[in-house]
Amino acid sequence: AMNKETLRQPGACRTKCLATVVMTRLANVRRAALVAFLLFTSCALEPGMAAADQTEVFRPADTSSPRATLKSFLDAMNGIHGLIESRQFLDRSDPQYRALLMQALDTFDTSELPVFARADRAGEAAFSLKEILDRLEVPLWKDIPDQTAIEAAGGPEQLPLWRIPGMRITIAHVTEGPQRHEYLFSPGTLERLPSYFEDTRHLPYRTTGTAVSPKILRWYFAAPGNPFIARLVAQLPEWTKERKFGLTVWKWPGLLLLALAAIALMVMTYRLQRRLADRSRETSLVKYCLTLVFPIAAMLIPLALQHLAYEILTVRGSPLEFVRFVTTLVALGASFVVVFAASRRLTAIIVASPNIRSQGLDAQFIRLISVVLSIVVSVVLFLFGGQYIGLPVMALLASAGVGGLAVALAAQATLKNLFGTMMIMADKPFRVGERNIVGVHDGVVEDIGLRSTRIRTRFAEHLISIPNDEMARRDIENLGRRPARFRSANIRIPLDTPREKVESAVTLIRATLKN
Repeated sequence: AMNKETLRQPGACRTKCLATVVMTRLANVRRAALVAFLLFTSCALEPGMAAADQTEVFRPADTSSPRATLKSFLDAMNGIHGLIESRQFLDRSDPQYRALLMQALDTFDTSELPVFARADRAGEAAFSLKEILDRLEVPLWKDIPDQTAIEAAGGPEQLPLWRIPGMRITIAHVTEGPQRHEYLFSPGTLERLPSYFEDTRHLPYRTTGTAVSPKILRWYFAAPGNPFIARLVAQLPEWTKERKFGLTVWKWPGLLLLALAAIALMVMTYRLQRRLADRSRETSLVKYCLTLVFPIAAMLIPLALQHLAYEILTVRGSPLEFVRFVTTLVALGASFVVVFAASRRLTAIIVASPNIRSQGLDAQFIRLISVVLSIVVSVVLFLFGGQYIGLPVMALLASAGVGGLAVALAAQATLKNLFGTMMIMADKPFRVGERNIVGVHDGVVEDIGLRSTRIRTRFAEHLISIPNDEMARRDIENLGRRPARFRSANIRIPLDTPREKVESAVTLIRATLKN
């Protein structure tokens, strides 16, 4: 709006002032329209640009040549360092971080690493390699072979590997496996990278060449997996963030507390399971079967410790391998307990059938088969678990064969009794509750075990245990299965006894024998 002084001016001046005001208004309108247009354009282009950036991040690494492999690795690690610098926190659950780390790991030949530690060893190797390359002089890109140089040399067969000048780092052409035809950092390079970093960590970061990522390995080892814990760790002294014996100082107390808590929980779980199982075994079959939950929970406790150590404490390197090896081994042993517990409960369900006598040979045979199957399943689990934690299966099989031979030689008597038990259960010459005469022993069979058979003598009430090997070889007189009892007796009658009395006595004896 025009002020009163403008309205009081003469006509010409008033017209000039009005024109100036109108031009100013039009300029403001044009400026606002330009700003709106720029905002609209940026909003329209930003999703496409973000999508392009995300597509670039989630794209697999280019490993077609040594130059492409090295460049893909450096770009991915520099991207990870950019994320750390912008957030001052290493969020391992961030999809962008995972994608960049996957690009870096795509440049490694991890075929010779054990399965259970493959990702973690490769991750430590990636950050160690970045620290090494940030300290040593990297060749110019034009001096590193690309696809054109490979073709000029006559193909990958003529250039099977390329070593970075002045370094013990090799990029080799893979000829077999799922990563065939790719140029990757060799398995030997991965194996010696941690020690190679220790040899070069005293060197300063270079100031020329490709971008560097200062202290990126320290972030990898020291940063916790939770933002709240990260803020607490940030308040700690610097010496607590240094590595001692392969692990950051502040993580040792946390790992020790987790281990003690896991041990206490496992002990409490097994004790509670034993107590409840003893109470419910004879009273309630359903409650007895439900106690299987406790050994399963005990088996999961070491795996939970492993997860917390990896995700929350972010234990890495050799300590993580040790934690994973021990927790996996403990979980494997706990799985044997689960197998035998499940087998016992399944046997209890089958024996509880009204068609099976709980103390009969069928029940004993079912229990024996259950134990044998549990042992077989446990052996299979041990072999697969040993392969997972890095133990060679063939060596395990060979050691099992040698160990089995040694056990067989040392336990011949036990094996004889076991086979005797199987023969007794297959032939069923007697059952629990039947009266038998075995050698000089006359009594009732009370129990048929895996090693021996227990007989309660008829008159002395002594409990005799006879090995099943002897029971299978001896002559057994089963009195419990005879159709009748035969007795031979002489009845003396005086010669002057009347005929009527003799016939009456015979009739009385016959009537007695009929009952």
